Amino acid sequence: MECLLKAEGLKKTFRLSKKQMKLDKTDKSYKIAVDGLSFRVFNGEIYGLLGPNGAGKTTVMRILSTLIKSDEGDALICGASVKSNPSAVRKSLAFLTSELKLDEFFTPNYLYDFYSALRGVSNADRDSRKAMLFNKFGISKFSEVKVGELSTGMKQKVSLAVSLAHDPRVIVYDEPTNGLDVLTAKTVTDFLQELKEQGKCIIVSTHIFSLVEKVCDRIGVIINGKMASEGTLREVCTGKTLEDAFFDIYAKNVAEN
Repeated sequence: MECLLKAEGLKKTFRLSKKQMKLDKTDKSYKIAVDGLSFRVFNGEIYGLLGPNGAGKTTVMRILSTLIKSDEGDALICGASVKSNPSAVRKSLAFLTSELKLDEFFTPNYLYDFYSALRGVSNADRDSRKAMLFNKFGISKFSEVKVGELSTGMKQKVSLAVSLAHDPRVIVYDEPTNGLDVLTAKTVTDFLQELKEQGKCIIVSTHIFSLVEKVCDRIGVIINGKMASEGTLREVCTGKTLEDAFFDIYAKNVAEN
């Protein structure tokens, strides 16, 4: 297997405003969101980054997607550094988060073509791939409907299709099923499995145990910005359910820190 994503010693610290310090009940003017995090993900693998809210998962995803820079450490995506060569990283990467919204005044058809052009996709490849993805997610009959008039589930499907317009090798999804109905969530998870079978390298950040159990080959449990446990489900769970194993890991981490 080929290692397509390699994170080494990632660290990110944020300054806190007085209001944030009050909300966090701390006298520290900074917060270490990610603290020396390292892991690897290979082709044909789905890696789950599991942790509670505030654990640092989204910060890790933003570093990997080149939206923000780490203070220390680096990550290589298909051999390119997210710090020194972000443009090369973006050519190989798809990033999707529920916090990133498509412009509601445009149609799925227009947006797909627009982002394909930004990615340098040829017209022929654009049209064939769009037909496949739109058919896969049931977008075709809504292709000329403004995004603002679509359901939440359909918006997520359009976002997913657009993120994959350039056929990336590495796929980074932050909470891919968050807020979706069960049917749309199943469509997304089934497609993740298809991407895995195509040899893609996939990392999924989530706090949903059932999603991790269903799709992930290996997982990393992140607590307070650090890797608390990592391995296959069997290795991490040690005979317990993932939920029970997670809370045991969490309780141990809190006791030690």
